[in-house]
Amino acid sequence: MPGLDLNRVPMPTQDPDLRSKNFEEVALGYSLDQALAEATRCIQCPKPRCVMGCPVGINIPGFIKALHQQDMAEAIRVLKNKNNLPAVCGRVCPQESQCEQECVVGKRGAPIAIGRLERYLADWELGQGPIARPQVVLPKPSGKKVAVVGAGPSGLTAAADLARLGHEITIFEALHVPGGVLVYGIPEFRLPKAIVKAEVDYIQSLGVQMEMDAVVGKTMTVDELLEDSYQAVFLGTGAGLPSFLGIPGENLNGVYSANEFLTRTNLMRAYLFPDYDTPLKRGKKVAVIGGGNVAMDAARCALRLGAEVVYIVYRRSEAEMPARHEEAEHAHEEGIVFKLLTNPTRILGNDQGWVAAMECLEMELGEPDASGRRRPVPKSGSEFTLEVDIVIVAIGTTPNPLVPTTTRGLTVTRHGTVVADPATGRTDKRGVWAGGDVVTGAATVIEAMGAAKRASVDMDAYLSGL
Repeated sequence: MPGLDLNRVPMPTQDPDLRSKNFEEVALGYSLDQALAEATRCIQCPKPRCVMGCPVGINIPGFIKALHQQDMAEAIRVLKNKNNLPAVCGRVCPQESQCEQECVVGKRGAPIAIGRLERYLADWELGQGPIARPQVVLPKPSGKKVAVVGAGPSGLTAAADLARLGHEITIFEALHVPGGVLVYGIPEFRLPKAIVKAEVDYIQSLGVQMEMDAVVGKTMTVDELLEDSYQAVFLGTGAGLPSFLGIPGENLNGVYSANEFLTRTNLMRAYLFPDYDTPLKRGKKVAVIGGGNVAMDAARCALRLGAEVVYIVYRRSEAEMPARHEEAEHAHEEGIVFKLLTNPTRILGNDQGWVAAMECLEMELGEPDASGRRRPVPKSGSEFTLEVDIVIVAIGTTPNPLVPTTTRGLTVTRHGTVVADPATGRTDKRGVWAGGDVVTGAATVIEAMGAAKRASVDMDAYLSGL
């Protein structure tokens, strides 16, 4: 690769001192010149490994080549042939552990910034309005009806793919707006709500119908949908049930699950106070327990909501932290304090029942555990107290049991996930498929979309045989 620039074009960002006080998007996106310069770095491999690293199989060299030639309409067409949510994925997908990890250029230097180029194109299309949208010619209606439960990444993807195949699709969403974790879980500074709405509008333009405030398992069951007029059901209900540590004091006022804290901040718009007076206690000293992307999101939201100091409390070292490097780096830049190799043992309250402090133990790393990461081991005599007034628990989520417990013949694991064939999404119940976090547990947006695409292919084959 003689003459190849081994350094990627940097992503422009807001200054940390400014962005830590607002909810505007941190990453500002490439300009045309920056996108073209980065596209020039792609060597157009004859056997592109990057495609194999993409859970939805995007023709990555194809859209980058079209971008390099400044044929934006073709680049968008190639991109959206496989990805219904490119503006979302370009912002929140962990490309560094997927497509970019497989990039051949990355063996010598920095991999091609595939996600940033995807975002550039998606934003370009949104900026042009509907006139730039690739025209999708829908086939003759199949006469088959499919119910999709959940309007998150997997549900939206399944709905779009099945609509393109001629089926009549209705999404049933428990919340009042579509998007799932994209709207309640991911902050505005990482994924603006206007971006999600634009992507959802595109999916609705394919003829997909949406029913909001429809809690399947309460307002109707999966069995009732199948007995009514739907020939198939796709479950994309995600994993929204929070996990807790099980330590004393977790029932004190001022202890939040990350799900509740982020939902109040994002979906209920606490970040727009005083225009939206959402009930949410704004702490001065906040501890966020966990080391994943959700923990980073919660910590950075707490800072923007006025906290004087925010701690990330994580029982391993930063090397074992599951959060994206970019998100951890942004948190560091904004002044989040990382209390690593630290494990909470008890939350202490004041006389009014509110959080006042948190007792912790210092840890050291031992031998690897089942996850492959070194197991944290308590250090004897290392107890200390951290003065905090809000504690946010961000240690993972599991699927809500409402749909599985109200659906006859649906098999679930001891962790509450629905059992489904990874290749097809088929469950043990005839006519029902599932994909995304409800099957795998909490994972990534693009993995949920990949599962939905595989299920859509199998669902179409099933429906065609009816």
